Amino acid sequence: MKTVTFTDFRKNASDFITEVEHGQTLVVLRRGKPVAEIIPFSEKIRREPSWKQPRTRLQLQGVDLSSAIIEEREQGQ
Repeated sequence: MKTVTFTDFRKNASDFITEVEHGQTLVVLRRGKPVAEIIPFSEKIRREPSWKQPRTRLQLQGVDLSSAIIEEREQGQ
């Protein structure tokens, strides 16, 4: 992993991109703090984010909440 300043990256972007093409990972710093990580592209299938992965559905006995709300609204009229 190589660390470069934003200014240096901007001035020599083509050279740094070539390094990334050859497997180097770059961390770009702005005012001394990391702002970006540039990694080589991978053809591997990317893992789905955890919020998109299927989960176990909980099944509770009784009336579902939306039906209970609708029933309560109808009784109130």
